[in-house]
Amino acid sequence: MPPALTLPDGRRLVLDDRTLLMGIVNITPDSFSDGGMLQNAAQAIAHGVRLVEEGADIVDVGGESTRPGHAPLDAATELGRVLPVIAGLRERVGTPLSIDTWKAEVAEAALQAGVSIVNDVWGAQRDPAIAGVAARHGAPIILMHNRETTDPGLDILSDVLRFLERSVAIAREAGVPREQIVVDPGIGLFGKTPEQSLRLIRELAQLESLGCPILLGASRKSVIGVVTGQSVPADRVAGSVAAHLYGATQGAAIIRIHDVAAHAQAFKVWRALSQPAEPSA
Repeated sequence: MPPALTLPDGRRLVLDDRTLLMGIVNITPDSFSDGGMLQNAAQAIAHGVRLVEEGADIVDVGGESTRPGHAPLDAATELGRVLPVIAGLRERVGTPLSIDTWKAEVAEAALQAGVSIVNDVWGAQRDPAIAGVAARHGAPIILMHNRETTDPGLDILSDVLRFLERSVAIAREAGVPREQIVVDPGIGLFGKTPEQSLRLIRELAQLESLGCPILLGASRKSVIGVVTGQSVPADRVAGSVAAHLYGATQGAAIIRIHDVAAHAQAFKVWRALSQPAEPSA
């Protein structure tokens, strides 16, 4: 039986050769790419439904920007943004939802509202109680590497591995089974230079030593802009697809993306070309 993430309702998200697509719904005024685009819950719900129609396997709902210099948000404000969207999506789609938060309080309320996965950009190291929340609900947890500062001289791969080892240990001690833990190197401006982000994508397979599925999120990130010269995040779709296709060859089980339709099409063609050729008659 292939590995899978078991959701609180008993459903299984199989992690096989078909990389899962996690579509992004940001209800924020200041996210780097789509901040302010979804002005209210109705728009966010409609966007999430559209992502599912385009092929998203998971819809990731977030109410607080994680871009550098973002304004910190209290849990009550964050919940005021995400809970109506979660409720609306639960009524409209059956696709599993994840909550993009580092706060245990927000994760708890979101899981009670019907979210299935916790996605923590601070790897359970800013609010370790979030791991216990996931464990109690039987929810998978995604642990991302993050740094407060950028150090161009840092061995970034070693730093990511050490950080994520600590994150996995926190989750395991809280009762989350290893097979329910996903690791994410944190591509982009999460304390990394563009060169460091490129190295992490190039050497993504090194994260397999952690014994957990890998998520890659390079969608529209600044590193794509550095390589392509595209300064507008929305113009980085083709570069994002290329990064994620490469990441899939290096073991990415899930990719977190803004542009689901483009990725779904690209991955269908890639999988078709990856199949062994049928013998000619």
